[in-house]
Amino acid sequence: MVGKARKKSALPAGLSFKRLRAECDPETLGFDTTASLKPARGLTGQDRAIDAIKLSANIDHKDFNLYVLGREGTGRHTAVARLLSDAAATRPLPCDWVYVNNFDAPHKPHAMKLTPGTAAELKLAMQSLVDDLANDIPALFESEDYQTQRRAIEEEFGQKHEEPIAEFSERAHAQNVALLRTPMGFMLSAIVDGKPIKPEVYEALPTEQRKAIDTKIEELQKQLADILKHGPQLEKEHRHRIEELHAAMAEQIVSIRMKEVETQFAQADNVLAYLENVRVDMISNAELFLMSVTRPNGGPFPEVIHKYHQDPRFDRYAVNIMVSHDEAPPAAPIVTEEMPSLGHLTGRIEYVSEMGTLSTNFTLIKPGALHRANGGYLVLDANRILSEPYAWDTLKRCLQSQSISITSLAERLSLSSTVTLEPDPIPLDIRIILVGGRRLHMLLLHLDPEFGKLFKLEADFEDDLPRTAKNTRALARIVAGYASRENLKPLTAAAVAALLDHAVRLAGDSTKLTLELSKLTDVMREADFYATGHKQDLISDDDIDHAIKQSVLRGSRIKERMQEAVTRKTILIDVKGQSVGQINGLSVVGIGKNPFGRPSRITARVRMGSGRLVDIEREVELGGPLHSKGVLILGSYLASHYALDVPMSLHASLVFEQSYGGIDGDSASSAELYALLSALSGVSIRQGFAVTGSVNQNGDVQAIGGVNEKIEGFFDICMAQGLTGDQGVLIPASNVDHLMLRRDVVEAAKSEDFRVIPVKTIDQGIEILTGTPAGKRGRRGKFPEDSINGKVEAQLHAFAETRRQFGAKDDGGADAGPDMDADIGTDLGAGR
Repeated sequence: MVGKARKKSALPAGLSFKRLRAECDPETLGFDTTASLKPARGLTGQDRAIDAIKLSANIDHKDFNLYVLGREGTGRHTAVARLLSDAAATRPLPCDWVYVNNFDAPHKPHAMKLTPGTAAELKLAMQSLVDDLANDIPALFESEDYQTQRRAIEEEFGQKHEEPIAEFSERAHAQNVALLRTPMGFMLSAIVDGKPIKPEVYEALPTEQRKAIDTKIEELQKQLADILKHGPQLEKEHRHRIEELHAAMAEQIVSIRMKEVETQFAQADNVLAYLENVRVDMISNAELFLMSVTRPNGGPFPEVIHKYHQDPRFDRYAVNIMVSHDEAPPAAPIVTEEMPSLGHLTGRIEYVSEMGTLSTNFTLIKPGALHRANGGYLVLDANRILSEPYAWDTLKRCLQSQSISITSLAERLSLSSTVTLEPDPIPLDIRIILVGGRRLHMLLLHLDPEFGKLFKLEADFEDDLPRTAKNTRALARIVAGYASRENLKPLTAAAVAALLDHAVRLAGDSTKLTLELSKLTDVMREADFYATGHKQDLISDDDIDHAIKQSVLRGSRIKERMQEAVTRKTILIDVKGQSVGQINGLSVVGIGKNPFGRPSRITARVRMGSGRLVDIEREVELGGPLHSKGVLILGSYLASHYALDVPMSLHASLVFEQSYGGIDGDSASSAELYALLSALSGVSIRQGFAVTGSVNQNGDVQAIGGVNEKIEGFFDICMAQGLTGDQGVLIPASNVDHLMLRRDVVEAAKSEDFRVIPVKTIDQGIEILTGTPAGKRGRRGKFPEDSINGKVEAQLHAFAETRRQFGAKDDGGADAGPDMDADIGTDLGAGR
């Protein structure tokens, strides 16, 4: 019965089922399983991008930093990692960098450049030096030689201090005045009967005798004051002599120990200059090493096992390593920073709490990604660095100045209220690789004038490659390589063919293969899981197909709910019969990873008016600019193709029925035009067809996107309501090469239960939809009366004549004019 129905309908034949799905033949691949294939090294079809990466990695001139752009999953990170590794292997190891104390200005630590691998040696040498001196100096100061010289100095200054006092005491005693030592200092007292006079005895003396004693003591106090005022100077000289002794004694052992370190770094002039500063400071601060012996013991043999360099007092002699290289064989560093915040990028200065306040020193300077990658390559995610406060601005500043300056975020925001450091900037020699999307690259070029100067190169990764025999085999080798690296089961030739078919489907073009390899590898992983569950040694094409179907199924909840709504007539879609001014348009719903097609009923209504075409979606601000553009083109098409000798006297409205969200794109403009032509001509449209395609002002049907999903979406609705053999989809002829439909759709087309019909023009499409000739203008410039175009033009002439008659009545003073205006206004209001 289906066959008879098809004969009666006399529908045009659709595309051959062979054109609907171009499958890969496993026999043409030339292998049985991927285990016999040699894995491909590198990427296929990305020569342009690879050349850009190589140029950026090897060129010596500055500012040839690279922006890698393309879709996720096209192998950008893999290609960058491999090519940078090849380039890094040919470059020498960069120098080591350390921060050391600036003894003159501790808040401005010095950055010191060292030959590769020597930073750790210098740090260890300084630690050993401190440990040795912490044992040697106390022992030296306990030696008999030191004790003898110290006693000599003490005796010398003791004599200098006591001799004047003794002489004064004798002079005072000769005048019957005693010099007494008290806890409060020296005191003078008169002598009576060979003993210092007591206060009560003094008060009992005659006045004249007391005055004589007071005068004498006052004079002696002046003399005593003159003697005592030299005491602080003597104490100062005493301390100076002791310090000189300490320095002289410390210099001996410090110079001996320092000589060992200087010999180790004899070829580094900057290290020798630093060591000389250290030697001077150690001699000047020998007491630090004497204080270390007063610490509490930490075990049975503390002097042997204790590491003195860990004492915070010796931080002034520490070496803070920013970056150290000791790899073999030598190669430039490659660093990928996953969280490029300001601190992680340029380094940071940490603080410690001491008695409620924050303090820091140069040992708390921590390196950033720029330090670790200096002399090599730094790979950053463009979106992430732009989302971090001040990180992008700081990176550009470092590239412009070619130096790394450490600035904290708190300092940039003026939130820091504690003392901080100003470390020396470290010279920067680096190549930055940004990985991001195309839109972000475009925005940076337009909105950031410095971006184009600092990132002169771009590596644009292709999304797909031509489907040739060579590329097909190359992609098969890439698949084999991935299966080997990920310890997946080998794939059969049929499984690889199924995977390549999926690659064509993802490319959205039967002549292309997608290069979004991550999506293919996801299918391989899932297929391997199913093969393992079936206890198979190989991944078969059934496993690949099952993985693809399960992926679609997991994201099909909304799709199934929409199809259910159509089946239950909640959403009105007719797939049988005929109707005037009504057609099924097709759109793609892009939800999640599996976009799907859905039909929408489009209706058109016409009447006499002033030449206005109302797009109801645009009027209620649900239509996007591209959709509105398509509707405006429809108005232009009507005005330029029909009733050219009379004013356009049409009022028409278009709407997507039961559309409650935004609509954009012009892929339904041809369907809207078909609905308008049907409404104007009064000829019904077959509802078993759905239409997709945009249209230009000349009536040519143009290509659209998502053609496979749109066809399959309408097919699913027809399948749910029962295939009649009179159903199908009209697509632009230019979309034929993009077809890669599901096998069930192909089988239905093969049995002529469903058709996919390509059209090039509106006239060709309206003939298929209505079964009525479109009609062409004859020699007299008129369309045939029984054609679609003829009926449309006749209706427009009728509208114009009716409008003229109303206008004539209005000129004659009749009351019909205001009523007409009111009627039109109501209609326009309804249109809105």
